[in-house]
Amino acid sequence: QVQLVESGGGSVQAGGSLRLSCAAARYIDADYCLGWFRQAPEKEREGVAAIDRHGTTTYGESVKGRFTISIDNNKNTLYLQMDSLKPEDSGMYYCAADSLYCGTRFMTLQEQDLDAWGQGTLVTISA
Repeated sequence: QVQLVESGGGSVQAGGSLRLSCAAARYIDADYCLGWFRQAPEKEREGVAAIDRHGTTTYGESVKGRFTISIDNNKNTLYLQMDSLKPEDSGMYYCAADSLYCGTRFMTLQEQDLDAWGQGTLVTISA
């Protein structure tokens, strides 16, 4: 049973914006750390952003100042607002959850070490 469901991916031109969503009711209710990873073809998987139950956020260096992670507790949804998009932001974006680690440690975890991992949503940024 899939517990994390991403949506909101698509194709936009460089400089544009997208907002990704992740339905994560079970994990928000249980105060898990939540975050986003991405992987582009022939590139290593990269931690993008994370948020803990207190609202403390962590961002990868390549997205700082452009991306914003947030949680809407009323909608049980995790968001990733992506602005000033660049072609190198293209890739499959995955929502993830973990009960033990957060912050920079969370963003280095492998998929098999995370408590939950979504199916992904594709983001394509054209030059």
